[in-house]
Amino acid sequence: MLVLIDESGDPGFKLVRGSSSHFVIAMVVFDDFAEAERTSAAIGTLRQQLALKAEFKFSKCHDDIKDAFFDCVRGCRFSVRALVVDKSAIYSENLRERKELFYNFFVKLLLANDHGVLTDARIKIDGSGDRRFKNELNTYLRHQLQPGQVRSIRFAESHRDNLIQLADMASGAIFRSYRADDRKHADRWRQVLARAGRLGDVWDFR
Repeated sequence: MLVLIDESGDPGFKLVRGSSSHFVIAMVVFDDFAEAERTSAAIGTLRQQLALKAEFKFSKCHDDIKDAFFDCVRGCRFSVRALVVDKSAIYSENLRERKELFYNFFVKLLLANDHGVLTDARIKIDGSGDRRFKNELNTYLRHQLQPGQVRSIRFAESHRDNLIQLADMASGAIFRSYRADDRKHADRWRQVLARAGRLGDVWDFR
């Protein structure tokens, strides 16, 4: 089993000065490594067809690129599970003031509440952050999760990993659907995933 994790939104709490109202952490789950490789190859081929030099990143892609991306992957066999945090409902001073603790806590919560999905999973997480942060997250998760859930935890740079880009696009599609100030049809790409049967549990943490 291969699991890719990425987030959308930010862990900040200056909501009136630009911080996002919500934070989304999502995981893309492949039960089959061959299917993961096929999906990665399909994303790479799409990038060539679109003559893109940059990675697929939801917040930076035009709508037509998003349409092409989700059309490309909707026939691939994976599932998306996500945790959506309404930050106005967070009262813990530790979570509000310590961004790394906030991130670690909600990654753990997503993985721990997997409803039995994760078994001997190889996890790859978007590799932003310094080495100390990565080591702390790795140690934190290994102490918090149940034996048998996770085989390994690695970090990957998104521009080098098509499947981390898939996790970014999936989390971005879910995040966009919570943007009350956004343009019409804010949930259109989330609905593409849902109609294709790729969207599993989306947990609203309030």
